[in-house]
Order: sequence, then structure tokens, then C-alpha cells
Amino acid sequence: MAELLSAAEAKRDIETRIGAELAQMVFPAAMSAAEALRAHFGPSSVVAILFYGSCLRDGDDEGKILDFYVIVDRYRDTFGAGLKALANAVLPPNVFYFENPFEARVVRSKVAVFSLRHFEEAASARHFDSYVWARYAQPSALLYAGNEEIRRRIEAAVAACAVALVEKTVPLFDKPFSAAELWSRGFTETYRAELRSEGPGKGAEIYAQNASRYEGLAASALALSKWPVTAHDDDTYSTSAGAGARFRASASWRARRLYCSTLNVLRLVKAVFTFSGGIDYLAWKITRHSGVQIEITPWQRRHPLLAGPALFWRLRRKGAFR
Repeated sequence: MAELLSAAEAKRDIETRIGAELAQMVFPAAMSAAEALRAHFGPSSVVAILFYGSCLRDGDDEGKILDFYVIVDRYRDTFGAGLKALANAVLPPNVFYFENPFEARVVRSKVAVFSLRHFEEAASARHFDSYVWARYAQPSALLYAGNEEIRRRIEAAVAACAVALVEKTVPLFDKPFSAAELWSRGFTETYRAELRSEGPGKGAEIYAQNASRYEGLAASALALSKWPVTAHDDDTYSTSAGAGARFRASASWRARRLYCSTLNVLRLVKAVFTFSGGIDYLAWKITRHSGVQIEITPWQRRHPLLAGPALFWRLRRKGAFR
């Protein structure tokens, strides 16, 4: 029977893997956008810039929008003492649409702003909302870090995201499971917890895009989770967490779906005030992922809050959200 790594070995292994991944080189358009974002939000307030999402996985941004997290020291240093700073502190992140010129074209980005403290808290398995750890259990790149201490803190937080996803998923299994089943189930649950337009096979698709990465992370993430896990010689794992743990884990995911969906609705409402061109971005995003065509009227652009509920209901009836 195979054995899992010790906790100390697992911690070193996962942080080494994540550290190497975060240090990866990315394509020039993404680097250009990161430099422009640091200048836009203020070099003195930005402590780190993270890049993630489909453009990182695919290695280009043709016809797509880059996804960034801009990590700041304090919201007041970034936004001043007004409502934007308060909104970011109460319900992070603030989300913005950003454009920068690059080689005679425009690079488009979606940008979420977090303080370093909030990012570290949200990456932990102790945090109920899966918003951060669902995203950063997936591949990411650290395009800027203010100093080595910040780099180490970001590496530790991103590693914690992988452990959090695994820890919340393990007790759902009542029989041996593979790394593919573990990660696919975890990503499926996190997508169900948000107002996402992707289909039910998205979790398996995410796993398949970086299967070797997730295979390598599985043993360390399992060793660092709080559940008793046994590794088997056929590359499967099992847990003795028990029926009670499965019931509580399933109930937690049901509650998380309600809680996280509510938070995401509030974030969408908040984005109306911070996200220039937000309603058009959302229409593009929904069409790209679901195939449901959306035509935004001039009135909807002028009054996104008033138009939002009816538009959301119509899109849901068409199958844009599952």
C-alpha cells in the first residue's frame, strides 16, 4: 500500500510546485497589461499582481479578456477615503474593466482588487466563501511582487487554495477515488456555488487541461487536509471520514451554493458602480460560455440596475445559467 507524504514533506512539496508555477513566464500582452495596471492603481499601493484564467491556460488573449487580481496594501491608499474603498473592504473584491494599448491593438482585462490580508484570509479552508480558493486552486502566475516576503505570502496563500478545495471535497466520497475524480468533483461543486454559465462537465474539463499538474498536487494537498486519507497502489485514495462527515460536507456545499450565489449577486450590483462597460462584458462572457445570444439595448446600458433583474430572469429561462 502506498503512503502519503508527511505534513512537513507535503508542505514543502506543494509550496515548491506552486512557487515554480507562479514564477512562469507569460506572453507579452499579459506582461504589458500587468505593468499598465500597476501604473494605473499606483506603484506605491500595489504589492502583487496575479494572472489566472483561460488566457493563462491557453497562452494568448485573442478574442478574450485577461483575468487579474491586483493585490494592494490598503484600500484607502488605492481609492482614497471614499465609497470605493469602503465597498472593497466590506465586500471584496471591487471589479474593474481595463484596457491598455499593446502593439497597435487593445488588450482587455477584468481586474479584481484585494488587499493582501483579505486575499490570505479568503484563500484559507476556514473561509466559507469559495470565491478565491476555487480560482487559485487552478494555475496562476505572479507577474509582480513588491518584495520577497510578499512573494512568499502569495505562494503560501495560493498553495492554501489547493488544500482548501481538496479538504472541502474529500468527505463527499464514500468509496475510493482518483485524483481526476477528486479535482473534477471539487471544481464542479465550486461552479455550482456561483452564478456561472458553464455546463456540468466544466470540472472535468478544467482537470483535463492540466491533468499532470493536478495529479502532482493531489498527494500533498490530501496530506495537508484535515481528513484521514489512505493512498492505494492503484493510484486511488480513500477516506475514513465516515457518513456523518459526508452529511455535513454535503450540507455545507448546499449552504455554500446559497451563500456564495447571494454574495455574487451583491458583487454584480456593486460592479455597476465600479465596472465601466460591465453589462456589455457580462453579455460577452455569458454568450462565450453558454452560447446564448444577448442583445443589450441602449436603455439597459443607461440603467443596468433597473434592467438587471428582468435580464437575469430572461437569460436563466434561455439556459444561460445552470
